[in-house]
This record gives sequence, C-alpha cells and structure tokens, in this order.
Amino acid sequence: MTQETIFALSSGQPPAGVAVIRISGLATKAILEQIAGTVPAPRQAGLRTIRNRNGEMLDQGLVLYFQAPHSFTGEDCAELQVHGSRAVVNAVAATLKELGLRPAEAGEFARRAFEQGRLDLVEVEGLSDLVSAETEMQRKLALQTGMGGLSTRYTGWAERLTYARAMIEAELDFADEEDAPASAADLIGIDLTALMEEMSAASASAKSSEIIRNGFKVAIIGAPNAGKSSLLNAMAKREVAIVTDIAGTTRDVLTVELDMEGYLVRLYDTAGIREADDIVEREGIQRARAAARSADMILYLKEAGSGLDIDEDYGIPYLAVETKADLRADSGSGALRISALTGEGLEKIHRAIVDRARETWDAGSPVSNERHLEHIALASKFIQNALDEPQLELKADALRAAGDELGRITGRVDVEDLLDVIFSKFCIGK
Repeated sequence: MTQETIFALSSGQPPAGVAVIRISGLATKAILEQIAGTVPAPRQAGLRTIRNRNGEMLDQGLVLYFQAPHSFTGEDCAELQVHGSRAVVNAVAATLKELGLRPAEAGEFARRAFEQGRLDLVEVEGLSDLVSAETEMQRKLALQTGMGGLSTRYTGWAERLTYARAMIEAELDFADEEDAPASAADLIGIDLTALMEEMSAASASAKSSEIIRNGFKVAIIGAPNAGKSSLLNAMAKREVAIVTDIAGTTRDVLTVELDMEGYLVRLYDTAGIREADDIVEREGIQRARAAARSADMILYLKEAGSGLDIDEDYGIPYLAVETKADLRADSGSGALRISALTGEGLEKIHRAIVDRARETWDAGSPVSNERHLEHIALASKFIQNALDEPQLELKADALRAAGDELGRITGRVDVEDLLDVIFSKFCIGK
C-alpha cells in the first residue's frame, strides 16, 4: 500500500464560493484529528473549525471522512470544504505540508484508485475523458467508457478465451478420462470465430468515438469568392476569416470549433480551388484538397447560377450549397440555397451537419481509443493463429497471448510503462 499521504485542491482555482481539498493516505484520520479536533463518522459531513499546528483558526467548513476501502482511492480519504479564497486555500495547504503531507501529482488520486483495484485502466481513461469533456456527446462517451460498460465487454471476451484454453488443456491433460471433452478444437472453434467477428465489429465502431472525441470535421470548399469565409463567419457568429471581393484571399486552412447540439464540429475554411500561378496560392489549394479528403463531410459552395460542379471525387459525402441567395436567382439545381448576409438557409446547413454527425454515433459501447484498437488487433491475430494451429499446445499458447492482449487494455497485464503517460493527462487533485 502507498505509504505517503497526499493532498490537493480538487475544485477550481480560487477565488470561488467553496474550495474542496482532498486528502488520501494512511495518515488521513490522524491529520483530521490534528486540524479539525474530531473526525466525523465515515461518509457523513461535519461542520468543523480548521486550525493550524499552533491552534490558530484558519477557517470553518465541512469535513468528510471516507474510511478505506470505501473511498475513491481505496485508502483512507478526506475532503475539506472550506471557503474558496486564495488566502484560505494557501493557509490550509501550508498547514498540511507542515504536518508531513505531500502535494499530489497530476492524476495521483486516480492512479491510487487503479493500484487499489477500485478502477481498471479503461475506467481511468473514461474518467480522464469525463474531466476534459466539453460537449454533451463527449460526456456521454466518457460515461460509457468510465462506468464499466466497455470494461465488461473486454472482460467477457477474456473469459471466453480462458474457457477455450481450459477446454484445450483438459483435452491435453485428461485425454484418457471418460469425462474429458471429445474434441476441444471442434467445441471452441465456433465461439472463437464469433468472438473475432465481435472484435472486428467493435473496432469498426472506433470511428464513432474518434469523431466524438476529436470532432466531426466539415470542410468548406469551392471556387474563389464562392462565399466560404462568409459562411464560416456566419456559423461561428464572429469574424474569423477575412472577407473581401478579391479572389484568393484565403491562402491557408482556417479552423473553427463549434458545439452543435452536443457534437464537437470542426469547420475548415479553405482556399478557393482554381488554376493558380502564385506558388503560395497553389500550396493553399493543395491544403484545401487535403482538408477535403480527411473530412467527415464536405460543404461544396458555388454561386447560384455558376453551373460549377465539384472539382474532384474526394470519396467523402458532400452537400451542394448555392451561396449569395440574396443576390442570385434560384438556378433550379436542387442545391441548398443560403445567404450569409440574411441568414437564409443557415439553419438547414446546421441541421444537415448535425444529422450527418448523429449518423456516425454508435449508441453501444464503442472502442474508446487507439490503444484499445492496437491490442484488439493483436488479440484477433492470436485467435486466428489458434484457429489455424493443429497442435493443441501451440493452440493454447496462442489463446494465452490473445488473453494477455485484452488484459493490457484493462491494465491487468504488464502495463507499467503506460501508467505515467496515462495519469499525466489528469489535472492535479484527480
């Protein structure tokens, strides 16, 4: 068990109405007796006067004590809810240091929870995502990951591999016994094939998680002066891009992040696509095409009546949009008509983007991140090796390797080298 007792400000930086100072470690109860006089009953808040080593009053606030193992970290824990001024927080922190406590490092509370078995690594990653969530869908994804749903899936897969190994080892060890399985390979082959299909489907859902976490990318492309920058500004409701009547004003890719009905949407304003002699403009056009190819959706803009078609097939769904509807008559092309000046059609653009983003969302428990994908791919490879291998000893060894890869996702197998990286992403006090 970790011996040092740590503390940190777990609430927002002062000034604030209330500051929450969290403590965890063996000395927690003794520290509370020193600074608060008496310790409230576990999991019950008590109003106490907080004092320094000399008995001088620092503040009055609520004290909560969580007795191990019934706490976030699995150790003895406490929370001091004091007034949220810098002076009060600094005074309490100074007293805790004088009493031998150490300020916590980033993610140290969560790391102790992992080490005490309160959380597995998948739940830790979900907790990190929840703390940093900025949109409603990011919150939902983080909860799916952090509340155990994804861990349950991985654990279930690992249990099926364990069962398959047990069947094979029973055939190896008890081949002469009457109650031994007649043919382990035949009995487990169907389930292992089904398991690989489940893994493949789960990996395919990873795109959904990536879009929620990193944003649904929408590239705005079209000819120069088609109204791309005007549309970006209108949707952002602020002047992000320079808008002039001079063709080729935009030379680089401009990005705006918007929260659209809980989805993080990244809008990319790009250089106008045309034949150009200027080396800088040509580079901008190349970047525009690259942005279109990497997008999840394209808004292809053209002036009403221009008759221009999209310049190439980017392999991405696109929405044809006629701009400057306040100045141009309807061309009859069937494209969505908008005016950045009057706002006509902007709500339809909004709706089209949100609907397309919503189509990408997997309402189940999608694979959370690239680390999971790598281990799932390796596990699938080992399972395939087991299915192809005729020798039972080697078949069992391949299944063991597959199980180890799933164990690395949840943190049950050989992940020490990952821990510093994962927990460093947390804020202090979590």
